[in-house]
Amino acid sequence: MEYIMEFQLWLYYFIAVLILTASPGPSVLLCMTTSITQGFKASIFAALGSLTAIIGIMTLSFTGLGVIVSSSEFIFSLIKWIGATYLIYLGYRAFTSTEHTYSRANKETPVQQISSFSSYISGFIVGASNPKAILFFSALLPQFINPQASLLSQYFVLMLTFAVMELLWLVLYAYLGTKSSHWLLQKGRARFFNKITGGVFMGAGVLLSTTSRT
Repeated sequence: MEYIMEFQLWLYYFIAVLILTASPGPSVLLCMTTSITQGFKASIFAALGSLTAIIGIMTLSFTGLGVIVSSSEFIFSLIKWIGATYLIYLGYRAFTSTEHTYSRANKETPVQQISSFSSYISGFIVGASNPKAILFFSALLPQFINPQASLLSQYFVLMLTFAVMELLWLVLYAYLGTKSSHWLLQKGRARFFNKITGGVFMGAGVLLSTTSRT
């Protein structure tokens, strides 16, 4: 009976994580735009960067440090403004881009291959600089933890479940971005796409700046 209850608890957690990871957000948009402008490989590095950051936030929340971070006005505001500033910067850079047409050849140059690390860093910054993730995990994880059982084993189960779901959705969105790149490779489409994504990124940054601890 105890095993069945533990499985049910995991199933509830799985459903919550499924809803969370399937919902589009800044990390999803970053992976999609990266796959279109730099290629699918670069978007995988962006996804891994975002996943690394979010797993770090989840670990902090599991150990109780997330509560301290989420309850500190200074730290919370610092994380919030770093994230908002970076999203607005990405949006401004895309919105003011003078590129009119994407070139498939450019995606195969050594410069794009070197950018894998920068894609990872971009994903990490976007994933780590969203204070909503800290609040979510601080409120969510305690609901699924049994203090009488091994905390370490529970952490690995919860962490692996989230990591698999998050990575699958980010890769899926990146793949959809790659598929749409055939349409965007047509002449003049790059300018339109940059305006749209730039506006969305800046809008996300503005919305993030209004986040409060409550």
